[in-house]
Parts: sequence; structure tokens; C-alpha cells
Amino acid sequence: MDVLLILLAAVYGILAGALLPRARYRLSVEPEEPWRSAGPCGHALVGWLGGGRCGRCGERYAPGALWWAGAVGAACAALAATAGARPELAVWLLAAPVAALLAGVDRSVRRLPDVLTLPLAAGAAVLLGTAALIPGAAGSWTKALLGGLALGGGYFALFLLHPEGMGFGDVKLAIGLGCALGWYGWQVLLLGAFAGLLLGSLYGAALLLIRRAGRGTAVAFGPFMIAGAWLGLLLGGATAP
Repeated sequence: MDVLLILLAAVYGILAGALLPRARYRLSVEPEEPWRSAGPCGHALVGWLGGGRCGRCGERYAPGALWWAGAVGAACAALAATAGARPELAVWLLAAPVAALLAGVDRSVRRLPDVLTLPLAAGAAVLLGTAALIPGAAGSWTKALLGGLALGGGYFALFLLHPEGMGFGDVKLAIGLGCALGWYGWQVLLLGAFAGLLLGSLYGAALLLIRRAGRGTAVAFGPFMIAGAWLGLLLGGATAP
């Protein structure tokens, strides 16, 4: 285990995570609304990356950067610990802040914006193709592409069967996650997909038990898909030859 690599990944994740609160706030709007351009105080927001406080009056409009920094830093460190110094690690580290931002937006407004899901899917496919050309890669680009098609197709079927509980944004997110999981093979793909479904189901059941939701209540499923994919990548990286 390369301790320096893990530390570098953690520092990268901390810095990247600290810049996400503003983007989460700006993107957390309903589909028919434009991206937010000002904070609750009315002052204009400059740029997309930064903390969750207004630069002029100091009012907080989003969860603090400390939480984001810790979460993304820990996720990146774990990925580095399992994948090691393999080419695909660079892809996981680039995708981690995007995935965290998607989880935050979905949890806030139950929406997975195309401006994030589509680049994540395209970036995973292209960058893993590049990683496959570098010596030391532990996965298969062909399986990554097939994994994206398989998981995206599976979620599309779920969307058609139950559109009230599964949004089309989940289908687009599944393509990128499927590419990542498929890189390590079909077993990792199935385990990562199952973990996401299991986590989401357990969360929904817990809400029913404590009577904070009814049977028809919509639940943001993106965070659980992402958590399941993260667990799958940890397993894939740890067991790859």
C-alpha cells in the first residue's frame, strides 16, 4: 500500500470537495428553473466553485465546505488505497467530485442534471479507453463500455416499469457508473449495482418504519447508486490482479 499515494489522493479530494458547495447550491433547482445566480441574500454568485457563504455579506447558503472536503477526501483516499498506482485511479479521482456533486443535488431537489450525468458518462468511457492503453491497467475497456450499456439498459427498464419511482436522470447516471464498474468485470458490475439497489431499498424501508414517508413517496436514488458504485470500485480495485 502506497501511503504517499493515499495521502495525495486524500489531499486532492479535500481540496476538490471544499469547492463543491456553491455548485451544489446553484444546480439545486427544479427542471424548469434556471440555475441560481444569486444567494438568498440577493447578492450575485461569482463562478461555480467555492464555499457555501456569500462573499459580500457572509451569509451561509449551502452546507459548509468542511463536510464536503471530508467526504470527498475520504472517498478518494479509499479509492487510492484499493486501486493503487494503476492508470484507472486517475479516472476514479476525476469522477469522484462530480459524483459527490450529483449526490448532493439529487438529495436536495431529487434531480440529476444532464450537465453532470452526460459528461460523467462520456468522460468515463473516453478516459477509461485511454487508461486501457497505459501499462499496468487492471481492467477492460470493452467490458467498461458493455457495462455502461448493461446498467443503463437495466435502469431504463426500471424507469419504464415504474416511472414514478425512477427518474430518467437515474438512467443517465447508470451509464457512467456502469462504465466504471464494468471496467473490473461483470461480477463487480453486478455487486455494485446490487449494493446501490439494496442501500436505496433499506433507506426507503427505514423511512416507512419511522413514518417519515409513505409508499408513494419519491426518494432520491442517485446517492445510493453512487454509494453502491463506490463500494463496487473498492472491491474491484482490491481484488484486481
